[in-house]
Amino acid sequence: MKLRVGIFQIDVVAGDVAANKHKVQHWMETRYVPSDLPTAIVVPELWTTGYRLDKAAELADEEGRQTAEFLGSLAQRYNVWFVGGSTLASVPGGYANRGQVISSDGELVKNYDKVHLIRLMKEDKYFIAGREPSLFDLAGTKAGNVTCYDIRFCEWLKGYALEGVEVLFVAAQWPSSRALHWNALLRARAIENQMFVVACNRAGTSDGTAFGGESAVIDPYGEYLFKGGKEEEAAFTVIETSKASEFRKFLTVFDDRIPEIYPRS
Repeated sequence: MKLRVGIFQIDVVAGDVAANKHKVQHWMETRYVPSDLPTAIVVPELWTTGYRLDKAAELADEEGRQTAEFLGSLAQRYNVWFVGGSTLASVPGGYANRGQVISSDGELVKNYDKVHLIRLMKEDKYFIAGREPSLFDLAGTKAGNVTCYDIRFCEWLKGYALEGVEVLFVAAQWPSSRALHWNALLRARAIENQMFVVACNRAGTSDGTAFGGESAVIDPYGEYLFKGGKEEEAAFTVIETSKASEFRKFLTVFDDRIPEIYPRS
């Protein structure tokens, strides 16, 4: 089946929810081109606030509801899905880095609270880590989403593949100083799991940290179908999702695993 995936590689304005929402709405109005194909758009990690975790009490969205309603209204108006862009959500006991999956009907399909919290960004001081994967059906395609640092943990993504995920969506705020890692890890996750990877990183600079952009759409063979630059941009790419299952049948990596002899933590 054909699926169109979109990348909104925006420069997130730290701490300005209204400005960031306005940008996404403006890009939908000016950069989105309608299509008869099912379309899923990815926005960056913490796209509403950036890493203003010191102002979490002021900026956090209760359970992420307002963000989901905002994206839901756009999704319904333009008949698109939004996948993976996370928001700073207040939850019982604290805060979560909450990825959201919004259907083309405007409904919240899944929440994904980031599982692996990066200490470099002090996420472990502010966020409650999630413990559940995000798996969902996107117009007949088995899909899943994770957030940024999660892509460093191959065991976590292998679990998605073993559940049959064909398209993995990634939302990130990945610094340009580690762009080499970003590109290598995305390709590795696509190749080893024989899945499409659709990854949206932010552009711009916040608090002295430059973010590298280089958003990507990678097929199960590890080939780039799209690779972004370092500045703001929007891009749409059509993928043939059946290639994932076809490749898995051709190169039977999953059938050839011997998990009983692999080290366990």
